[in-house]
Amino acid sequence: MPDISGPLGPWPADRLRVAIVSDAEPERNGVGAYYADLAEHLRDHVAALEVLGPGKGHTLRGGTFPLPGDSTQTLQLPNPLTVRRRIQDLRPHAIIVPTPGPWGLLGARLAGGLGARLVVGFHTHYERLADLYWRTALGVIPRSYMRMANRFLFERGDVILANSHAMADAAKDMGAATVGLMGTPIPRVFIDPPVTPVSGPICRVLFAGRLAPEKNVDAVMDAARALPDIAFTIVGDGPERARLEAQAAGLPNVTLPGWAPRGDLPGVMDAHDVLVLPSHVESLGTIALEALARGRTVLVSTHCGITEWPLLDRALFRIGDGETVAEALARVASLDSAIRHRKAVLGAEGAREMNASALRGWLDVLGAPTPATRHG
Repeated sequence: MPDISGPLGPWPADRLRVAIVSDAEPERNGVGAYYADLAEHLRDHVAALEVLGPGKGHTLRGGTFPLPGDSTQTLQLPNPLTVRRRIQDLRPHAIIVPTPGPWGLLGARLAGGLGARLVVGFHTHYERLADLYWRTALGVIPRSYMRMANRFLFERGDVILANSHAMADAAKDMGAATVGLMGTPIPRVFIDPPVTPVSGPICRVLFAGRLAPEKNVDAVMDAARALPDIAFTIVGDGPERARLEAQAAGLPNVTLPGWAPRGDLPGVMDAHDVLVLPSHVESLGTIALEALARGRTVLVSTHCGITEWPLLDRALFRIGDGETVAEALARVASLDSAIRHRKAVLGAEGAREMNASALRGWLDVLGAPTPATRHG
């Protein structure tokens, strides 16, 4: 894997102009959140930055369709002429494309035409998600599209960035030649307010994220049934919301408040003792990183890419192989509270180190020289 932590390239950060072209809405999923957070930090260091994608203004959008497999989200097509004009006016040194949808593909094409450095973010193994959402023979259609779209981006990208070793390996398996590992930025609303690391017994457990098959929220509901003396809060929206609400109706210790604005989550986290993330598929687990930043006890599945970062893994508790969420919570609750407090302190420190490292790494990548030979 190439070293992407070296000195800044020929473009000083304060002269850089950057465009982020993404299919993900800022607060609807982890990819959207990642680049909203990145943009927040980069704007303090670069000359100009624009984020172009769904929800960024009606003049940028074309048609809108329900997202296949998830009626709570939409697929919004870009207006190619308007997006092209905005990017041409910006004259970016670098274009970041984090998704293989129509916005991302358009951004990649424009990067080639403008001679801008193309940085491809690979955060989601969409082919694995397709196996969860489209189990019938029709699933070959989205899987084939994802393969072709990723190949298109990987062939044109000057560097492909992943947020875990597993995702980096997956990108290389799909044909990416130059792959780097990149940390995750954290919004200031999670890291600026004073932190009080957890101490005392486990009384309140939080899940926050999309209510979708890959998140394995059923395991949280099972834990609520098994641990009636612990209060569980399940924050989010998604295709499984109605089914989960029906189950929660018979569980007095479960609350489903629905989707919460990102800015409200630090306060929600501070009101709970544990954040649990039992996902089947999770390239990193941004919500777990944010909970570490707030000094919470964090319990994750072994499928979460955050466990690959030693700086963060030392602060995490893992759900063991063959262990239920209820069993894992009971095990963590049985520990001396001083152990959980110490890990919470380590987590808050590690999250802040991750944030600083991620910003340095991104500035290095964005300022690096663009090869003379580019794909058009």
